[in-house]
Amino acid sequence: MLGEDIALDVKIVVAGGAGAGKTTLVGSVSEIRPLYCEEADGVGLGMTAGGAVGAEVERQAGEMGREPTTTVAMDFGRITVHAGLSLYLFGMPGRERFRFLWEELSTGALAAIVLADPGRLEDCVPAVDHFERARIPFVVAVNRFCDSPGLPERDVARALGLDAGCRSCCATRDIGSPEKMS
Repeated sequence: MLGEDIALDVKIVVAGGAGAGKTTLVGSVSEIRPLYCEEADGVGLGMTAGGAVGAEVERQAGEMGREPTTTVAMDFGRITVHAGLSLYLFGMPGRERFRFLWEELSTGALAAIVLADPGRLEDCVPAVDHFERARIPFVVAVNRFCDSPGLPERDVARALGLDAGCRSCCATRDIGSPEKMS
């Protein structure tokens, strides 16, 4: 058991495909105001002046089933489990063009969470591969989206080439209320 004079800070990284809910997860569980490093994601979308996300970009993103912004560096949050034990959460970018950051962000991590979209499981395979190569223990959490298929845990594990089953979670943002996990 940790004594009062011992402090332990633990680094946990959150990875997965773009739009899987990593930013929402970090923001939902963080006890501090999370740090988000996002930019408008204009790939295939009409951009407004200065790269700002306007109503038209948000509408187009929604029609394409994509988020209007993307993480370009990391998201950051903290959870204090109890006095002397804090978890520092680092959300990794999901887009392929930012994967060069993964090794640096993973350095010193005790463990990882791979967040998967059940409609796009293949998008989280690079994260699974990364943590296996880096020998960082990880869990796979399958996010629940209202338009995504519900998949049995064994099917998710099989699709990702994993032995153990997965547990599902839901990272949601309610309009007009703080972000929260449900």
